[in-house]
Amino acid sequence: MALPAPSPDSAALVTGASSGIGSELARGLARRGHGLLLVARREDRLRELADELSEHHGIRAEPLAADLSDPAARDGLAAEVERRGPAIDVLVNNAGFGIYEPFAKSDREREVQQVRTLVEAVIDLSSRYLPGMVERDRGAIINVSSTAGFQPLPGNGTYAASKAFVLFHSEALTEELRDTNVTVTAICPGPVETEFLETSQPLFAEKVPKALWVEPERVAEEALDAADRGKRTIVPGGRAVRAAFAPNRLAPAPLALAVARRLFAGELER
Repeated sequence: MALPAPSPDSAALVTGASSGIGSELARGLARRGHGLLLVARREDRLRELADELSEHHGIRAEPLAADLSDPAARDGLAAEVERRGPAIDVLVNNAGFGIYEPFAKSDREREVQQVRTLVEAVIDLSSRYLPGMVERDRGAIINVSSTAGFQPLPGNGTYAASKAFVLFHSEALTEELRDTNVTVTAICPGPVETEFLETSQPLFAEKVPKALWVEPERVAEEALDAADRGKRTIVPGGRAVRAAFAPNRLAPAPLALAVARRLFAGELER
């Protein structure tokens, strides 16, 4: 199994491409020769990235501004993709943000927007483009989940639950597609230095040892390598990161919740 070979008639669609892991995934795909449709809310950032990738790699890179929490905007995005014509052979579901405070104090609309971005948009876009991949018997979906999805996180509950959904959905699709040349890979990073920290402001990050932080460039490259090998799930960053976070998938809930409550004490006091 491998990422589909780039072709003039196909493209990779990358959401959350304006910064962080998303922009690095776009760069990695461009280095591999894939044309790109870059999706995020900030059109100016997307245009800068599209110009950079077109110039440096000689590939088609086009910005498509859209708020993926809005169903009408997703319809508009799909219509524009169809109008422009490329088959989507690679789909990267990366867009997202997190809320780090007690659910009872959190803004209802913001919580719903978080689920629409992290869960609904993943299902919507995958439902639009996976059938075509299966029909052509070539394609790859890369879903950016998180180690947050390995256990419940008081003070970050909706985000963790949403990332768990993405992880389980991805792994189920992997099994459904096992007899095809279409792959689904869930990427589960731990802490990563990106603008996500500025916009979401998680306090627990101050408690995580620097040795467990991973650069977005490394996350993206390991993600693409994993997709190229048809891997189901990956925790990027090497043995130390995997040793720190991977066992959380197997920890009993009372233990996981007790540890999470201590780690997210600052969020719970907001």
